[in-house]
Amino acid sequence: MANKSTRSLSARKGLDNNLFEAISKASHDKKTNQSLQVIAKEFMLGDAVVLGSSSFYDFTKTSGKKHKIHVCSGTACMLAKTQEKLQKNLENHFEKDEIGHAACLGHCHKNSAFMYDDKTYSASSPEEIATIIIKKPVLANNYTVGCNTTPILTGKIADLTAFYQLADTFSNKQTQVIEALKLSKLRGRGGAGFPFWFKLDAVIKENNEQKYIVCNADEGDPGAFSDMYLLEEQPHKVLFGMYISGLTVGADTGILYIRGEYPNAIRVISQAIAEVKALTPNFKFKIIRGQGAYICGEETALLNSIEGLRPEVRVRPPYPAQYGLYGKPTVLSNVETFANIHWILANGGTAYATLGTPESTGTKLVSLDGFFKASGIYEIAMGTPLETIINDFGKGFKTSIKALQIGGPLGGVVPIHKLKELTLDFESLSNNGFLLGHASFVAIPKDFPMIKYIEHLLKFTSDESCGKCFPCRIGSFRGAEMLAKAQKEDYKIDLGLFNDLLETLELGSLCALGGGVPLPIKNILHYFEAELKPYLKMG
Repeated sequence: MANKSTRSLSARKGLDNNLFEAISKASHDKKTNQSLQVIAKEFMLGDAVVLGSSSFYDFTKTSGKKHKIHVCSGTACMLAKTQEKLQKNLENHFEKDEIGHAACLGHCHKNSAFMYDDKTYSASSPEEIATIIIKKPVLANNYTVGCNTTPILTGKIADLTAFYQLADTFSNKQTQVIEALKLSKLRGRGGAGFPFWFKLDAVIKENNEQKYIVCNADEGDPGAFSDMYLLEEQPHKVLFGMYISGLTVGADTGILYIRGEYPNAIRVISQAIAEVKALTPNFKFKIIRGQGAYICGEETALLNSIEGLRPEVRVRPPYPAQYGLYGKPTVLSNVETFANIHWILANGGTAYATLGTPESTGTKLVSLDGFFKASGIYEIAMGTPLETIINDFGKGFKTSIKALQIGGPLGGVVPIHKLKELTLDFESLSNNGFLLGHASFVAIPKDFPMIKYIEHLLKFTSDESCGKCFPCRIGSFRGAEMLAKAQKEDYKIDLGLFNDLLETLELGSLCALGGGVPLPIKNILHYFEAELKPYLKMG
């Protein structure tokens, strides 16, 4: 009930005077407490409610105020072993307590990543770093972009006006839009693979004057930079997908919740919105800047965040289609899903369905990290063998690799010998005990201990948990403790107890953060048992 009351009070001001943005701004003030008290009074909320939100995020909590620079702590950078050297170099320019961390900055292809002066960089030498600190230049985040199929997501837009005029063809034609999407079999690209047409259809059926379109651009899976590519290089494909979705369901507002760790994406999208203002006269776009919380990639935590609540996961049902932003019907999907819609409507759902496999249609953006000889973003037809992606596009590995984690920190860990059996689609990976997710390929080198990798996964979950459910909040923390103790002390992990912990996380967690992390850990326990044996007490 408390959240519903806060939601109602936040909704009174809405998006024009947004509570979350007000809290974010106040949290960066010198007189934070006084500023937050003013906000609480303005919104008729208790001081604790506003402070509770402010204290949650990496960039707004009290300890974060000291940070002048943020070092990437994402999986790809960790495995590349670049960040310790980077940290030491940065300590020549900043005090230790002025250096914070960010979960991932989208420089997985190059590593040595950090965020400074609202820009992101990759730099390894003391000279490079000194130049950046002094001059604060704008540097391009360069990486290879390739495609092995029809370039739905990577193709260029020839004429922007004509591109948006496609919406006129489908204005007031809900049935045709739904039918095209249904024929296309487009599934959500955020990980779950839910049929997208169903979300639109569900919101259409809701009888409510106010409806919203929300683009989840805060899915910050370490190792994945496909959302960053689309936001920075293909912004209009994303915006059009939101726009036509709004026209279809009767929503007049689209909100892009973009990671604060992607500052350039925010600048590019802002410019793109200004470019099409005249072309989308009855639809308003709004950018909300995230403040450093991986859990906001979970759709209901994201909605709570926009509303100014602590970004805790909601119990479902009700689902966002019925009770979404400010309690209104909401179409909520991720960046890549929206970016597919223009091509589907322009070419027909059947044409899209002919690409890929019968159940996993279309294409998928794949992120290859810095261990690949040709790291970058590749648009790949669903159903393509993973070995083809690795060898023909990634050009193989720079060093000896023993496994890939595919699909982010909750994705499966695939040993090298299994890759030849798998193809890029939901079914192939799921049927073999893995996950497609964001289709990020993070390489685990042979010399990186798997015991340390499991600890990293559990610590990441513990750090990023919203804290609402005990299995995730406590289980991940205790699991990380066990892994650390086994590496540092004369202690062996009771495998029976550890499996019970994983089962509790899997079955008892409210969302996919706690519920999903057992998958890669189980993969590692299964495929790398011999390596882990010295740390385990077999039950």
